[in-house]
Amino acid sequence: MKQYTISALVANKSGVLTRVSSLFSRRGYNIDSLSVCTTEDPAISRMTIVLNGDDYILAQMMKQMDKLIDVIKIKHVETEAVYRELLLAKVRTDGATRSEVFELSQIFRAKIVDVSPEATILELTGKPVKLDGFVNMLRPYGLLELARTGVTAISRGLSCIKDEADYKEKI
Repeated sequence: MKQYTISALVANKSGVLTRVSSLFSRRGYNIDSLSVCTTEDPAISRMTIVLNGDDYILAQMMKQMDKLIDVIKIKHVETEAVYRELLLAKVRTDGATRSEVFELSQIFRAKIVDVSPEATILELTGKPVKLDGFVNMLRPYGLLELARTGVTAISRGLSCIKDEADYKEKI
């Protein structure tokens, strides 16, 4: 199985996220990561979906999503893209381990966003593989809570999912 990233421009209105996620669940496919936000145009949202499968599954899901009325444009994000994810991790710390966690945060370029006598909250953005490595290094200290935003991606250079002619007619 291979991991694929789909980027879709969708109408920014209620129910769109439900319709897209239902499409995956009805076909028995799991969404590994889902990130949705408003774009530079407030009428449009960008949906970034990461799924595992093969080329057939990717093609099927893209065709099915493209049939939905609220999906304006859809694109398979190739490897020539910038991928990022945000992680917040709460780690058990005390006087003895706080400096070790601080050193680890510097190595990964994580920010310490909160410190209490018994815990430290760290923030890190980067590629998912970097975040996975950071989490593995934090585990021995005692992960109390972990929150990840999911992957968001955008193609490098002038390659763009947005084409004015395509999406203005569908809104």
